[in-house]
Amino acid sequence: MGLFEKRRARKFFIYVQDYNESDPKTHEGLDLTRVTPREIFAKYGLDENTVDFIGHALALYRDDAYLDQPALEFVKRVKLYAESLARFQGGSPYIYPLYGLGELPQAFARLSAVYGGTYMLSKPECKVEFDEEGKVCGVTSDGETARTKKVVCDPSYLLNKVRKVGKVARAICIMSHPIPNTSDSQSVQIILPQKQLGRKSDMYVFCCSYSHNVAPKGKFIAFVSAEAETDKPQEELQPGISLLGPLDEVIFDTYDRYEPVNEPSLDNCYISRSYDATTHFETTVQDVLAMYTAITGKELDLSVDLAAASAAD
Repeated sequence: MGLFEKRRARKFFIYVQDYNESDPKTHEGLDLTRVTPREIFAKYGLDENTVDFIGHALALYRDDAYLDQPALEFVKRVKLYAESLARFQGGSPYIYPLYGLGELPQAFARLSAVYGGTYMLSKPECKVEFDEEGKVCGVTSDGETARTKKVVCDPSYLLNKVRKVGKVARAICIMSHPIPNTSDSQSVQIILPQKQLGRKSDMYVFCCSYSHNVAPKGKFIAFVSAEAETDKPQEELQPGISLLGPLDEVIFDTYDRYEPVNEPSLDNCYISRSYDATTHFETTVQDVLAMYTAITGKELDLSVDLAAASAAD
């Protein structure tokens, strides 16, 4: 950014930081249920690269459709990023579990057990059972059937109740050094906006390392992922791979993306969407929250008063 662009961007960020939905004085005359992000960017005179950065790297939109939608959700997303950035020491809005993402289901398993959850381990080829009315009634594996009124699963268990909506291309790279030009950071997320790559969707680079206990001492693991737009995923991922420097090894992978087409109120099957190309799990969390509401009929309130939480600390 040049000097003048920095000033314009600063004014925009101050507006977002001060914005309070319930206080009209902070709205600067803008009704965010009607005004679009495109109009807000024009008001502050931000250039295309700055718009790309804010929309894709801060607000985490995967394409540019948000530019012509009501701006309220957009402003909330940028506010969330700013508040998250200030929440933890270390200069990142993200947190990542030591020993990798596998710790999240393990934490759930322990908490579930405390509340009476039962785990059936090493159960291959689970088959979902239905009664005469088409409602789920159990899950069978190895000749044993666990009776149930509801099933929560990913698309692989009920392929006849989902449809294919895309394909993800992914490269898993093992390195002996941090990603160049990242201040030797032990973990990094890089988002490459679609427009800058001449693509229809963004590309994502995520790197973690031995400092997260996911690799041997001195080793780094980087993932480059994108929605596959051609039948040559290795070539598609090159813009991300080229940022990584020398690689010890690279493994390419593609998988289909599915979303449910069933009506849970009729069959009591609650099916998640497949993981998309994003590395920040924003879309996964949104899917989980939507499923929680569908299953329980309640909204899960995860809002927190950051000021009050900081004071309590």
